[in-house]
Amino acid sequence: MLVIIGYVVVMLSVFGGFAMAGGHLAALWQPLELLMIGGAAIGAFLVGNNGKAMKATLQAVPTLFKGSKFTKSLYMDLMSLMFEILTKVRKEGLMSIEGDVEKPEESPIFSKYPSILHDHHVVEFITDYLRLMVSGNMDAFQIENLMDNEIETHHHEGAVPAHCIAKLGDGLPAFGIVAAVMGVVHTMESVSLPPAELGMLIAHALVGTFLGILLAYGFVGPLASLLEQKLDESTKIYQCIKVTLLASLNGYAPALAIEFGRKVLYSTERPTFGELEEHIKQSKSK
Repeated sequence: MLVIIGYVVVMLSVFGGFAMAGGHLAALWQPLELLMIGGAAIGAFLVGNNGKAMKATLQAVPTLFKGSKFTKSLYMDLMSLMFEILTKVRKEGLMSIEGDVEKPEESPIFSKYPSILHDHHVVEFITDYLRLMVSGNMDAFQIENLMDNEIETHHHEGAVPAHCIAKLGDGLPAFGIVAAVMGVVHTMESVSLPPAELGMLIAHALVGTFLGILLAYGFVGPLASLLEQKLDESTKIYQCIKVTLLASLNGYAPALAIEFGRKVLYSTERPTFGELEEHIKQSKSK
């Protein structure tokens, strides 16, 4: 929603200011300039990216128009889930969670937290490392190293759409100049026309530069920045799981282990100790 509002503000500021200065908005409507800039940008995007990068970018763009799913409520559900699993391990041993790990969709613990269960990437991350803990063949340092590598891979994959869109935005001003130069060439071959018509052709040519810069810095460039912010948010949940599981592996009680996880969250989503404690009590009573 904020993306749409931002776009409206950009357009009202730019085009409204131009109109208030006495400019004619109709002069800015140049479909052929848009065709040259947009077509060249799309062509360059196709040339500069492989199929995986293009698919990831197309999948990422719709998420920009939605709010973040990484809310305080989601993190409280996550830590309540981790608390219940670690408490079960503490009381009944690691082998007691084998069924929960192998079939989380059938687990009575996971089923209590649909917001977590519906994110198969998060569930896979949790169950994979719980499975390694159950196997007992790896120590905490080895598991931590493996977690770091997986989180780094996740971050690199998530950075691809932001990188693609940033490169696309960087090229738009240059394509605007190309369109403007084409317009100037057309103007120069029409020098026999009356001055009024030549002035119109020059104005049309300059619109190309204007559109390229506006599209780059007002529309496309901010999307890359937003994708980077969303990527940081999506990485934080894995860091929370990592710290919690490692604390448990190092012998801390479940209540302390989830406190480790709570502390790594951003302050905007981090529940207070009291809020988390109350949420865990309510979840246990279900």
